[in-house]
Amino acid sequence: MPRSSAAPVADGSQRRASFQRARSTETKRSLVQAAMALWRTNGYAKTTVADICRAAGVSRALFYFYFPAKEDILFEVGLLSTRAAQKTVHQELAGGEYDVDAVIGKALRSLERSMARNPRDLIVETILEGYRQEQRILTGERPDDTDADMFGELFATAKADGKLVAHVDVGRLSRLAQMHVSEGVRHWALGGFGKQSFADVVAGDIAALIAGFNQQPRG
Repeated sequence: MPRSSAAPVADGSQRRASFQRARSTETKRSLVQAAMALWRTNGYAKTTVADICRAAGVSRALFYFYFPAKEDILFEVGLLSTRAAQKTVHQELAGGEYDVDAVIGKALRSLERSMARNPRDLIVETILEGYRQEQRILTGERPDDTDADMFGELFATAKADGKLVAHVDVGRLSRLAQMHVSEGVRHWALGGFGKQSFADVVAGDIAALIAGFNQQPRG
């Protein structure tokens, strides 16, 4: 009886799909990296889509396949920063014993180091674009296909472990904490914190927010 060739064909298709996904991710990363390098050198306003395409070595058609406009790269940069903070949180939780305030502080210090590598006006533009994209999501102009919940895993774990009271609304707490982060980034970039550390100021604000949630009566 002849051996079926279905499995090898399926395996080949899976390999091709995996390869295409890897290439897609690499191309998108190259566009983001090229844009960031140009923005740091020439400024955001003076950098065009054509400049980014030349630096990344891709066509304009390929650029628009990944990003509807230059502004969407800013939004992607903001998401990358959030995901890096999420990774820090995840690693801290994976270590076993943890302190909620300490985990938040470590994630915010990681974010602050990343911000320090970029021009402050670019950071402000990134935050403002994040607000614009959030508005588009809320009005249904774009799908909510992003994961910008920086502290969701931390708060859910802390609630399960009894570090937050049982009736705390984790989703709402996480959204408000993210608002403190976004506004903190904007104020830091505009010089609003003076010589104070972004991480110290925002971590203190979020600690106060958590304390308030823990003291709320059961609803």
